[in-house]
Amino acid sequence: MIGGEPGSGRREPAPAGEGPALEGEAVVREAEGRREPEEQREPDERRAAQARPERRDAEDPGGGPDAPDFPARAAPRAPAVADLDAALTTCRACPRLVAWREETGRVKRRAYQDWDYWARPVPGFGPSDAALALVGLAPAAHGGNRTGRMFTGDRSGDVLFAALHAVGLATQPTSTAPGDGLELHGVRVTAPVHCAPPANKPTPQERRTCSPWLARELDLLRPTLRAVVVLGAFGWQALLPVLADAGWQVPRPRPRFGHGVHVELADAHGGPPLHLLGCYHVSQQNTFTGRLTPAMVRDVLAEAAVLAGLRTADPAD
Repeated sequence: MIGGEPGSGRREPAPAGEGPALEGEAVVREAEGRREPEEQREPDERRAAQARPERRDAEDPGGGPDAPDFPARAAPRAPAVADLDAALTTCRACPRLVAWREETGRVKRRAYQDWDYWARPVPGFGPSDAALALVGLAPAAHGGNRTGRMFTGDRSGDVLFAALHAVGLATQPTSTAPGDGLELHGVRVTAPVHCAPPANKPTPQERRTCSPWLARELDLLRPTLRAVVVLGAFGWQALLPVLADAGWQVPRPRPRFGHGVHVELADAHGGPPLHLLGCYHVSQQNTFTGRLTPAMVRDVLAEAAVLAGLRTADPAD
């Protein structure tokens, strides 16, 4: 690689003047620092893990990563978040998504011709003992699909990580590429769909196929997870069935999405409740039109952090 940080996927800086893509909301268009938590491993490390031959034995009698039931078989067997991430990045269960993510990585956007696109499923980002989860919908073709990190490399992420930093949940206000030093405090960012979809629209079947990854991720986070912020209506619709299947008691009728909505979900297993909050997606359409302001994002994150028991900074500081 020429002139880029190790592990960044970038050979040289992208030319100025061309903005990155939105981070995948459908209808609402929506380090090289301390890497102590293994779950915050960056793409080069995950590439090495994914290059290992997949183990096939009596415990895994099914097909490989291209089998439609691969997520349903592989996700529940992951003993830790790092193992889940490693398995997830090998997944090829949805042919349409595989074709799109890889074609995007070959053709590239003009501003990113010198990037080595990640072009694989994008795992969650953040510690395995997170008390707060942020859930979008899917990576953007030239954002997460390029960089290998959720909400990284596009303008939606610019808004999100600036807000996280403002309330004391991130070490810096920007997320540009793996190896940039960003770490999250008690927060994990993830999605119901881990591959970039054409037109930012995963199909209902693709959401169902991918859902075991999120279900297992939430299950592994369960001992510490106290709050979830959902970015956008489509993420909300995709998450509620996963939460119900995982044993959180979702009311009937299901709560409707709205910015600032707060629903407390009892744990059917007798654990502490889970606080579910809605936030408009940090898309350019929402932020450029003023429907969603940085202050609105900060307010929701600050409320969620308090509910999760996390220490925060004053957003006004």
